[in-house]
Amino acid sequence: MKKLTLMLACGASLFAASAQAQVLIDMRRVTCADYLAMSPADAILASAWLSGWFNQKAGYTTVDFKAFERNVENVTKWCGSNPNETLMNGLQRATAPK
Repeated sequence: MKKLTLMLACGASLFAASAQAQVLIDMRRVTCADYLAMSPADAILASAWLSGWFNQKAGYTTVDFKAFERNVENVTKWCGSNPNETLMNGLQRATAPK
């Protein structure tokens, strides 16, 4: 009986561990069409991640919420015209020094 209980407890712990696995997304492959098809909550998370990544790369250490909202709006508009473009390539071109 103790062996059965121990095996069931081990089996249950394996299922619990797999239920909390993280999702891995290759941001280099996300297209504008993918971005526009995201739920609003997922789009905000993706936008926040991208904003943080690009701001860190540019050396910014502050958060400007108004600029973030403006940037999300601009990216959304641009993606509407370029659905097959990858999000990262478009953003890298837009933020490249001139």
